[in-house]
Amino acid sequence: MTNTKRIIIYILFIHIFQITHSQEFITIWNDEMPNSKGIAVEDSIANERIYKVNKPGVDVFLSSRAENKKVAVLIIPGGGYARLSYNISGWQLAKWFNTMGINAFVLRHRLPQSPDVEVSYKVPLTDAQRAIRYIRANADKYEIDVNKVGVIGCSAGGHLSASLSTIKEDWGLGNDSLDNHSPIPNYSILISPVISMKEYTHKGSRNNLLGENASEELKTLFSCNEQVNENTPPALMIHASNDRSVSPMNSILYYTALKEKDIKNCSLHIFPEGGHNIALRNNPGSTQSWTTLTEMWLREIGILE
Repeated sequence: MTNTKRIIIYILFIHIFQITHSQEFITIWNDEMPNSKGIAVEDSIANERIYKVNKPGVDVFLSSRAENKKVAVLIIPGGGYARLSYNISGWQLAKWFNTMGINAFVLRHRLPQSPDVEVSYKVPLTDAQRAIRYIRANADKYEIDVNKVGVIGCSAGGHLSASLSTIKEDWGLGNDSLDNHSPIPNYSILISPVISMKEYTHKGSRNNLLGENASEELKTLFSCNEQVNENTPPALMIHASNDRSVSPMNSILYYTALKEKDIKNCSLHIFPEGGHNIALRNNPGSTQSWTTLTEMWLREIGILE
């Protein structure tokens, strides 16, 4: 083989590698972000976790155009509101959604204890609401149906996903054309979610979001089971009975609230095993079926046709 042929093959290999691993990061705010002191914060990333976010935005993972189902999902990584586990509960999920023809957007939201933040408890929801608006505002660009934009979150990311679905306060306004779009998702998938900020809460998530001496008013506002309303989208909840970090009672409380409000097409699965480590693969026993159940549920409710 000549050197010229080797160079051509190498260039083709690199090009294919870049395509198959391509992703685009999009910032979601203009120069002036709400709830910001204007302090420059450097990104802090270590051990596949993000500890500080300079510019909130989304990592874009698009389905192939041939398989595009015109569906989108915002993925909110877990991390107890102290960090974002962007790989295991972010990018890996995004690639899985792409195999179903779903366009995925992994959120990098500011964390409550960032030195740049003015009001800690508002900032994650502020960025999440803006991200949903960004996806809908760019529906034509990504070939997405604006009525098929959902959210998935694990652990504290599940809490933020449920907050998007229930809390009526709208902090994600940017005084631009994106404000014309709704920040409420059309469906939600909650994996081992924190739901309550009261009896069954995950104390680390609550303290990081609301502070150690949070008022009862704030605890109620961010107890998503107490905020379910007529506009709350259908939810699929996945939890393990032996989860010692986030009690499965959180999912039970949310499902009960959805039923009481007569929200249709909701589903709850509590598996015997899995702890607080339910992932795409290597789950014990029947817990491994959660991915199949999720795809079946998305078809059942008409999101995937």
